[in-house]
Amino acid sequence: MEAKIRKGTKLDLPIILDLIKELAELTHALDKVSITLEDLENDGFGNNPSYWFLVAEIDSKIIGMAFYYIRYSTWEGKYLFLEDFVVTETYRNKGIGTKLFGSIIKIAKQMNMNKVMWEVLSWNTSAIQFYKKYNAQLDDEWISGKLSKKQLDKL
Repeated sequence: MEAKIRKGTKLDLPIILDLIKELAELTHALDKVSITLEDLENDGFGNNPSYWFLVAEIDSKIIGMAFYYIRYSTWEGKYLFLEDFVVTETYRNKGIGTKLFGSIIKIAKQMNMNKVMWEVLSWNTSAIQFYKKYNAQLDDEWISGKLSKKQLDKL
């Protein structure tokens, strides 16, 4: 059972949306997913893509993904932001996440990024342990802020 990692394509998006929802369910936030397949198509495969993704597959079946984009820090310059990173439950703890994350690191190096960054929920101990294997800095000082579309519309 060898997983293959490859660049994601537009044809993969229905399964990617399923994986996004699987991750949202895992984090008890399925009701927060409002993105549509059309949004993903427009945002990722137009003239100016907002994101890219890798897929992990076994026997041509997608079983994981790493969804990323470029952010810019006024302190440190460009970096790769890993937005979503998930392996479907049946295939967890089989080294597939390690392969996917390794591919993200490789892409960051190829793109000459100054760092790779992501967020992880404080209660997700298995994910935290995974990142600690890489000697990752897990920051409990910064608080994430956000405004929803509804809030933006009201401003």
